[in-house]
Amino acid sequence: MEFELGPAIAPGSRGDWRNYLQAPANELARQFAIWRGLDGVLSSDIPVAAGLSSSTALVNAVGLALAEANEVLLAPAQFAELMAEAEQYTGTRGGGMDQAIGFGARAGHAACIAFGPLRMRHVAVPEDWCFVVADTGVRAEKSGRAQAPYNQRRSECEEALDVVVQFVLQHDRLPTRPRGYPDLLRMLGATEVISLAEAALEARLLKRFRHVVTEADRVDQAVGCLLSADLAGFGTLMDASHGSLYADYQVSSRELDELVAIAREGGAAGARLTGAGFGGCIVTLADRGTVGAVLETLAEQYFESRGMGDGIDDRLFVAVPSAGASVGIL
Repeated sequence: MEFELGPAIAPGSRGDWRNYLQAPANELARQFAIWRGLDGVLSSDIPVAAGLSSSTALVNAVGLALAEANEVLLAPAQFAELMAEAEQYTGTRGGGMDQAIGFGARAGHAACIAFGPLRMRHVAVPEDWCFVVADTGVRAEKSGRAQAPYNQRRSECEEALDVVVQFVLQHDRLPTRPRGYPDLLRMLGATEVISLAEAALEARLLKRFRHVVTEADRVDQAVGCLLSADLAGFGTLMDASHGSLYADYQVSSRELDELVAIAREGGAAGARLTGAGFGGCIVTLADRGTVGAVLETLAEQYFESRGMGDGIDDRLFVAVPSAGASVGIL
């Protein structure tokens, strides 16, 4: 494909992968008036539309290459925030987590990410922990069929927060208006916030609100599990996260639930869907002693039983925590 650089590049139709190339070019042209283009070749070895942030990786990679070609120098956190803004061009109302880890990841570490402003706390992953990724084979395209429900979930979370904030202010439970979910949780705590939400929200919005609040609490607990090398505790949190994504956020699917159950049967400490849901992948936790059995069980009971044994290495693998994106010289 080919397009002209500028601050008002016309997007293609919804789901057109070229939008992910034009998105960073449009934003960099708007913010920094870049003018120098490039010729490039893209290569990837992960499944398409598998919920593994390939779309964000594409935006990040093209943005980084264009920034290098035009001598735009930004710190990783600044560039992550810029690319998160750029991806809105595609029509998907994503956050900034994928961009943050894409630029700020540290080899051998997990990252606890916070926003407003973007902050990252790196926590070492115990050496014997193994995170297995397994792809359902069901494409979850945030730029296609999954875009509308994905965007709807974000809107519902924002609406739920607005209703709860109005409720607590009207009942004099807070002296000032919180600026978002983290601020609200700092002021009142998760237990009290959920109790207030139960009085303020109808069922659907309560589910979305409860998922956000309980997931934030699980993230905090997960950091503690990493620091203490508590494999079982971390796995329990992953299981609870999947349960919330199924029941409250309602983005799971039959195939995702099946993969999670098979992973647990194979000896995994825990498992949950990853990415936007509606298909794509799960991530499951094992250690060096159990990872072989987990991989074998998933291969036999899911992939081979469905005739998906060919090319299984692209659909079932152990992920390695690695460094973020950078420009290299070949």
